Amino acid sequence: QHEVDKLYKVESRPALSTSDQFCFLVRPRIKTMRYIADIVNADKMSGRSRKYKIIFSPQKVSLTVLCCHLPHVTCDEWSFYLLPLDEDIISMELPEFFRDYFLEGDHRWINSVARALQLLNSLYGPFGKAYGIGRCAKMSYELWRDLEEESEGDSQGRKPEIGNVFLMDRDPDYVTALCSQMVYEGLVDDTFRIKCGSVDFGPDVTSSDKSIKVLLNAQDKVFSQIRNEHFSSVFGFLSQKSRNLQAQYDRRRGMDIKQMKNFVSQELKGLKQEHRLLSLHIGACESIMKKKTKQDFQEMIKAEHSLLEGFDIRESTSFIEEHIDRQVSPIESLRLMCLLSITENGLIPKDYRSLKTQYLQSYGPEHLLTFHNLKRIGLLTEQSAGETLTAVESKVSKLVTDRAAGKITDAFNSLARRSNFRAISKKLGLIPRVDGEYDLKMPRDMAYVFSGAYVPLSCKIIEQVLERRGWLGLEEVVRLLNGNEFSISDSAVEDNPAWESQRVILAVFLGGCTFSEIAALRFLGKERG
Repeated sequence: QHEVDKLYKVESRPALSTSDQFCFLVRPRIKTMRYIADIVNADKMSGRSRKYKIIFSPQKVSLTVLCCHLPHVTCDEWSFYLLPLDEDIISMELPEFFRDYFLEGDHRWINSVARALQLLNSLYGPFGKAYGIGRCAKMSYELWRDLEEESEGDSQGRKPEIGNVFLMDRDPDYVTALCSQMVYEGLVDDTFRIKCGSVDFGPDVTSSDKSIKVLLNAQDKVFSQIRNEHFSSVFGFLSQKSRNLQAQYDRRRGMDIKQMKNFVSQELKGLKQEHRLLSLHIGACESIMKKKTKQDFQEMIKAEHSLLEGFDIRESTSFIEEHIDRQVSPIESLRLMCLLSITENGLIPKDYRSLKTQYLQSYGPEHLLTFHNLKRIGLLTEQSAGETLTAVESKVSKLVTDRAAGKITDAFNSLARRSNFRAISKKLGLIPRVDGEYDLKMPRDMAYVFSGAYVPLSCKIIEQVLERRGWLGLEEVVRLLNGNEFSISDSAVEDNPAWESQRVILAVFLGGCTFSEIAALRFLGKERG
């Protein structure tokens, strides 16, 4: 309708077109800016005259506006904040958020988060209660309240549809994000990468020579039944499903013409679709199994569980060294090192130097920068001389006891993001005590997402705060998590537990979350209605 001649994907090769106008719809990223500048400059060199319009989403950023100083270039922004990926998942799809905020300390996305909350509030608000933990959560919440006051709240006087909103920074809980995922959806993500709610299955899954893009959501009848299941029960489910399908196909044998006509018009299409999906998920399972067997997955899980529980640390360290020396996978090796560092409150200097040296020799010296960044963000640190867990804890508690010393505590925390994982784990009971085998088919708590070895910290915090309707009784945990917690009720919204909305909870992860956490929260939702 608007005479758009052709659509191109922003890629490394320039778009060849005779149009006299180009319009770019992009994220504000330096790489993309270079791509656009190259096109504009190439046209200039060849004497072509064109108009260019750049539309940034979700917002313009000072850095990208530089591009707008090129000749014939105008800039605009499209405030597109939220993408519904499924019935219960909305995403901002900003993979750079984590690095920008937690590593670079760049606050530009906080505005986007606040505006996204404002959008949700205008559609489903007002929210009855808001809880949160972390600096980013607090800043986003405060900015959102300011925006609400400016717009004089469009949602006032409306019946709320979302009772509680919980804002959670990624940095109070890195452990969960570093553990190997065990639920089906998590393993599909680890193996094939789920992007924007869809996944590319290659020839090894499709058993043909071409790849297929598959949407993974509740519409997929097979996937929706196995996505949150522990991987050990998925094969059993799929084989049962294929037997049921076969039985439905076999029903047509004794049919007369009228029944056959009904079967073809009403059921056959659905059965064929289900059959196609079933074979894809069986292929994906086989592919995951192959990859995991190659990586000594069982051994790795054993090492992870030891780290979480604090047993056999020396053995786990040796396993990580062997993992590095055998060059199994650069990412997996880093993940295990970070898990060791966070659960042990930093590595002993001797171990830190030894692991770092082996890693650089195995995977190349360019990773020096990686180590520097991981140290800055607090994911891979070394204990300073004579500093044991308790020494750090007592130092922090001395500072924290005095409320006026909050500022010093902040400064101290940013100097050394200490993880107090062991103490938090004990306080919240994150390692379940199990007599006998943990039943993964009929799980009894959120720990099933990690084979019954560990309850995700982030989900446990959400559960506890909602149960207590605030942070009362969790002061010690908050102190160990470096504070910045809040709990605010909207006085305008009457607290009526009978309202369906009071049972709806919006959990907002700032800096990304894993499919294991989503599965754990779905389990919690089912348990508590």
